[in-house]
Formats: sequence, structure tokens, C-alpha cells
Amino acid sequence: MIRSLAVVGAAALLSSLVQTPADAAVVSVPNVAALQAAINKARSGQRIVLADGVHRADKPIKITKSRITIAARHAGRAVLSAGSFEFGAVRRVTVEGFVFSGTSTLAVPAEAAGTRITRTTFNGDKDGASLTVSADDVEVDHNTFSNRTNEGVYLQITGPDGKIAQRTKVHHNYFYNHSYSGLNGGESIRLGYSYKQQLSANAVIENNLFEKANGDPEAISVKSSDNTIRFNTIRDSKGYIVLRHGNRSTVEGNLLFGSGIRFHGNDHKVFNNYVENSGDRALVFGKGSETDSGPTSKLHDRPDRVTVAFNTLIGTGAVVDSDTGTYAPKDCVFANNVIKGSSSKFIEMMSGSTVKYEGNIVWGGTAGISSGYRSVDPKLVRDTNGLLRLASGSPAIESSAGTYSYVTKDFDSQSRVGKPDVGSDEYSSSAVRKPLTPSDVGVSAP
Repeated sequence: MIRSLAVVGAAALLSSLVQTPADAAVVSVPNVAALQAAINKARSGQRIVLADGVHRADKPIKITKSRITIAARHAGRAVLSAGSFEFGAVRRVTVEGFVFSGTSTLAVPAEAAGTRITRTTFNGDKDGASLTVSADDVEVDHNTFSNRTNEGVYLQITGPDGKIAQRTKVHHNYFYNHSYSGLNGGESIRLGYSYKQQLSANAVIENNLFEKANGDPEAISVKSSDNTIRFNTIRDSKGYIVLRHGNRSTVEGNLLFGSGIRFHGNDHKVFNNYVENSGDRALVFGKGSETDSGPTSKLHDRPDRVTVAFNTLIGTGAVVDSDTGTYAPKDCVFANNVIKGSSSKFIEMMSGSTVKYEGNIVWGGTAGISSGYRSVDPKLVRDTNGLLRLASGSPAIESSAGTYSYVTKDFDSQSRVGKPDVGSDEYSSSAVRKPLTPSDVGVSAP
């Protein structure tokens, strides 16, 4: 017995397990072999802690027990240079604080519902996705995804054949520096696949920061239905928020600098977003290569019945436009938005588009539409956090048109009172919103 254990470090393993009873709330282990032994003996509620250092798993570390936490002693200091965890049919397992370096990746299979991945770093080039989620009710929070140069996404949300992972929550993560130079395949987040576009994922992607998301024109690529993308910050990135496939998603309250929003599909709501783009195309009605996508189509679906309302859009050129395609946007609404900048034509829609315009304010150039707007100075002033807000006396205050009952708050999450103000900001002397910074997200954030 002792001879066989010597191969895997008997003294350290025996010492760690003898000194810490198997039913203790916290079990500390020195290496991968001891970690596997502790997981095999774990009881519900235990926290198993791996020592700091560089660890190599030459075979998968199998997670066979539910309701346990597997953690690094200190977040960011227990590095898996090779190998990974392999989930069995478990529930509510938390993986916390590791660094997946080198070729190490992590996948949460469909049978591991309720898993939480937190305070973990996925760094460098990988084969495929850095993190793959196929299970229901998975929480991905306070992680850092960084420094990829090759094809592949940081986070892929998928599911078993014929299904898609349900109710994934992705929040307070830092997506940084994806520099893949190919034309496609370097998204920060891919939510679904084209062949899953008609499946309802009910995912929420919120309060994440994206910087240098340059691996793909799509930083967040949504390829499923009924999702919410809200309160994220994107800066210094070519990647947009893109509803590439699917229907009935909400894009709300995001702060985008040099980035933008593009959508295809039906019945989306895009509201309370702040887009400050030094160029054009802050908001794009995506091209239609077909009227409605079938379940296996990879073509671009025409936008139908999409409402774009109460956004603040800053830029030059065609700040709002539609891609050229066979089928023009149909039965869409563009209402109560503020557009400011300089342009000979702020809004440039494909011929044949049917878009209802109402309540918009355009200033600094030519609107490009014949009705549904006022050309007045919205009186935007830059606050201490760098955001352009309504000043006292702005003509945007209490001047919106139409009824949009779901717009009850502004981009600060402050209530809209009376008749809502035009744009993403409801005038207030107590503004609270600021763009996310690296200190607000990722492994070390509060």
C-alpha cells in the first residue's frame, strides 16, 4: 500500500488527509493526486482547497460528488498547465479560483446542472473554446478570459443535441485581448449556434467588461432566442453586440465605446443603450438574405418587428443604418432616440425598409428621414464618468412619443417618471452609472 502511494506522493497525501477529517468543512490538499482522492471522499457542503503552484493533470480530475466546492487556496495562484476537470452527473458544484493555462480548458456537460465557475482565469491560446457550458442553470461570474491569438471563443454556451443550455448567467467577467486576425471565429461569447437559433436559452449576460475584443466583429454573438444582454461595457474593440440568429432577445442599458449593436431576427427590444462611436454604424439593422431563417439556416435573417427605443447614439457618418441585403427590415420601430454628431445622413436605411419613426432627436447633421424626429440640440453634457447626459432644460426631458411600457427605467436603472425623457438617460441630479473598469470585474473584483 505504501509503495503504491509513493508513486503519487504518499507522504503529502497521507499527511493532508490525516490532519483534515473527511467530514471537515474545508479539506486542504497539496497536489492533483490528493485533490482527486479528496473529491472521491467528499461530502455535501465541503470545500476542497488546492495549494498554490503549477499543477499538471495528466489525466482528468473527475468530479463525482454533488454540492461541493473545488477551489484554489488563493485565486489566481493554482495553475493547471495541462489537463482539466471532468464533471460526472453532479449538481451544484463550484469551481473557484484556478488558472487554466497552456492547453487547459473547461467544459460543463449537460449532466452537471447548477455548476458555478467563479474567480477563475482562462489565459492564452486553446484548442476550441476556453470554457464550454452545456448544462442548465450554470453561473459564470468574476472570471478573467485573456490573451488569445488563435481561432476559438472564450465562452461557448451550447447544449446536447436538440437542446440548448437553459438560464445561463454570465456576469462580472473580464474579457480581454483577443487578437485573432481571421475573419470569423474569435468571439468573446457565442450564445448558441446557428442550428440552435430557434431554441429559447433564456440566458442573461450582464455587467461584463470587454476590452480589445478584436478576434471577431462580434464580441457577443447571440445565436439562440429569448436572451437578455444588459449593462455590459465594451471599449477599444471591433466586436459588437450582435443578435446574429434567433428571436425575442433584449439588449438593454449597455455602454459601448467605439463598438456598436447589430441585429437580425424578429421581435427584439433594443433600448436604453449608450453608444459613443467615433465613426459610423453605431446601430445596424442587419441585412436580410432571407425573410425568416429555418432551423438549420446560416443565412442572415431579415429584422422583423424589432423596436429600437430610448438609446443615445453618438457618432459620425451613418450612425444608424441597414446592411444591404435581398430583404429590407420590416415592421420595425425607431423611437425616442437621441442622435448627435456630424453627418450628411445620420440614418440610412435600405430602400423598401418599413420602419416607424417617432419621437427622435437629431442634432449636428442631417437626419436622413422625413419625419419622426426633431432637429434640436439635446443639450448633452459630459459627467465625471465620461458619459454624455441630459442637462437641465434639455428639450429631451419629458418629450417622448408613443407608449413603451417596458421602458420603466433608464440606463442608470433609475425610474422614468411622468412622460419618459428621450434617449438613454432620464434627467436627474443624482446620476449613478459609470462604465465598468477592470477593478469592477474579474477574479479580484468585489
